[in-house]
Amino acid sequence: MRVQKLTFAALAVVAGLSLTACQNGEDDLGQVAPSSASSASSASGGSGSGGSAAQDGGKDSAGQGTGGQGTSAGNGSEANSKVGKCRTDDLDITATDSTIGGDTEGTVAVEFKNGGPDCVLSGYAGIDLKTNAGSLSAERTGEKATPMTLKNGKSVYFGITYPLNTSGGSGVRVTGLVVTPPDETKSFSLEWPGAATLPATDGSGSQVKVGPMGSAGQGEG
Repeated sequence: MRVQKLTFAALAVVAGLSLTACQNGEDDLGQVAPSSASSASSASGGSGSGGSAAQDGGKDSAGQGTGGQGTSAGNGSEANSKVGKCRTDDLDITATDSTIGGDTEGTVAVEFKNGGPDCVLSGYAGIDLKTNAGSLSAERTGEKATPMTLKNGKSVYFGITYPLNTSGGSGVRVTGLVVTPPDETKSFSLEWPGAATLPATDGSGSQVKVGPMGSAGQGEG
């Protein structure tokens, strides 16, 4: 009987320990589970998700955006390194009278036709009129100048405007036109196709204006 009582007592102790362990396990799960759920919630709806999106975005930015820009910039740099600025010796420069009846100003259109390799033109040409009173430099109109690539055999036009001499006086006689392409130091001289004279001025400023590349009616052709 004593042995049987001890056996029952041992079983009771073992059962009590098992129950305590289960309760402890449940308590542990009860603590761990909310913590895990909180972490998951934070990861999916908080900084975790944002971090993942940021990482994905970073990959897109680096792999596609930045990579694409880098490639584009590389192509641009490569293209710029291959296409140089337009040289005076490669340009066929001509000028024609483009004044329309009724205009209050005279207009001369200057054509740059590229006879050399593709080249870049940017900004304004230098324009000087030779007159019996000396050289007269044209002022820029202030219009936006957009860089352009002038392909072989193609032309671009820009305009020169000047006041018409309606005073009835002899005015200032124009004897020639000197054109210097943008970013060049070599000039090209040709005949002045516009009105023979300009009205006399008091020397307060140039009456002659020049527009940027492509500013004449013909545009680029």
